[in-house]
Amino acid sequence: MYCVVCWNQDTKVIDSRVSDDWKAIRRRRECENCHNRFTTFEKIEVINLVVEKSGNRKERYNREKLEDSILKAVNKRKISVMAINSVLGQLELKWTHKSEISSKEIWREVMNALLALDEVAYIRYASVHLNFETAKDFIDFIQEKIKK
Repeated sequence: MYCVVCWNQDTKVIDSRVSDDWKAIRRRRECENCHNRFTTFEKIEVINLVVEKSGNRKERYNREKLEDSILKAVNKRKISVMAINSVLGQLELKWTHKSEISSKEIWREVMNALLALDEVAYIRYASVHLNFETAKDFIDFIQEKIKK
């Protein structure tokens, strides 16, 4: 690991702890050149997960892409980044045993997670992924979900 100040590659770990959710390791490091201290995190990475898109296209799973879509849905809502990362972590943990997943399965699971987190974010996310075009689409969707 290189120092974020002087870019020296000689750093030492001075403290390691498991994160609050037990899904990452937090390490305090110190640069042996400039003595700057900084924190790094090691986490489980979902690797080799292929997403099957519409038209049978396939691409590698991209956490940042999914995180961006969720951030758009929760924009200006009182939802912490930690809550979003927790949702993503739980979903990725659920997907670790798979080698391939459909984009529809991903958005359904994200929608379920958002419903538990924030109804407005859930509706915003649904409006994009279900291609709402009119106000009536929103009303119909909300009425259908309220009945359940």
